Amino acid sequence: MQVEPRLAALGRIPSGIFVVTASHGGRSTGMLASWIQQCSFEPPQVSFALKRGRYLLDWLKPAALFTINILDESQTDLIGHFGRGFEPDQPAFNGLEVSQRVEKPPILTECLAYLDVRVTAQHPAGDHCLVVGEVIDGQILNEGRPMIHVRKSAGHY
Repeated sequence: MQVEPRLAALGRIPSGIFVVTASHGGRSTGMLASWIQQCSFEPPQVSFALKRGRYLLDWLKPAALFTINILDESQTDLIGHFGRGFEPDQPAFNGLEVSQRVEKPPILTECLAYLDVRVTAQHPAGDHCLVVGEVIDGQILNEGRPMIHVRKSAGHY
């Protein structure tokens, strides 16, 4: 199948691969994400594009916290683990090294770094929603190179 030229070109924008973790009502989950970027220096903020209809949008209302786990290029096993998605009541972290924290989402302790983010806004963006938040904490956990992804087409993941 031939890819439309504009979608092929758009797909060449590189993005990182991340696991976003969030907690709500005593439950925690994680999801694979790639459309995350810094969008402000002061205060330090990031934007995160999340497909409409995902239950996580209900968890990430303004003032909610989420954590961005920045993956190492060698952590390809986590793509399969989190890429399949989890329902709200499914355990998302079985078999993984995770730091469970009080009043903050879990951290994948083997990732390169993490950022704790407080949601400031949600903005509709086509079939996705941009979640914008202020980075309130973060730390480098391990040395390595971040995982980078380049798609063949911007028409799908």
